[in-house]
Amino acid sequence: MALLSLQSLAKSFTSGNEEVHVLVGVDLEIEQGTSVVITGESGSGKTTLLNLVAGLDAPTGGRVLVDGVEVSSLGETALAAFRGRTLGFIFQFHYLLRDFTALENVLMPAWISGLPRASALARAQQLLADVGLSGKLRQYPSELSGGERQRVAVARALVNDPRLVVADEPTGNLDERNSETVRELLFDLVRRYGKTLLAATHDLRLASRGERTLRLAHGVLGAA
Repeated sequence: MALLSLQSLAKSFTSGNEEVHVLVGVDLEIEQGTSVVITGESGSGKTTLLNLVAGLDAPTGGRVLVDGVEVSSLGETALAAFRGRTLGFIFQFHYLLRDFTALENVLMPAWISGLPRASALARAQQLLADVGLSGKLRQYPSELSGGERQRVAVARALVNDPRLVVADEPTGNLDERNSETVRELLFDLVRRYGKTLLAATHDLRLASRGERTLRLAHGVLGAA
């Protein structure tokens, strides 16, 4: 069984008197341990698709199944537990909490999920070492560069040992040097830890790293 299955997924909304169809009958299956990258023009619906996978939005048709669970059928409590247990999300902007250190930011999902503090701390420290920031655990976001903040965000997405990592334009706010660093780290870590990756990007170099690359256009997902 696929870890992620999108079945006739559709999303539309009303703008004035017009119904806008963002996604139209999207079908996709992703096996555990594989990486899939979705490309497409700005406004093509890439972020909408990822938000549906993460349960941050609800479809108007079709289903999202993650590990056999229909995401849109979950209530708020179960959905929060699903995100904490199964999903790691990396955004274009790091969204680090400014009053917490790099280590505390990485630990935050583990604290919220109630993971044992000792094991969560060890994992957070290891992940920050993995992304080259073992010397900056006590630094606050304002003391880190943009690339370093995004590396903290990558570590944070992995701290709860999720099966699925969803990344929305993870290099979109970085210069080329930092983009290359984050690209290398992201694919190295998901491969090393056996994670499944679904990413959306304009970054063609990132797209080329995926085992499968698809293109979203006019609400339809197809070959790149």
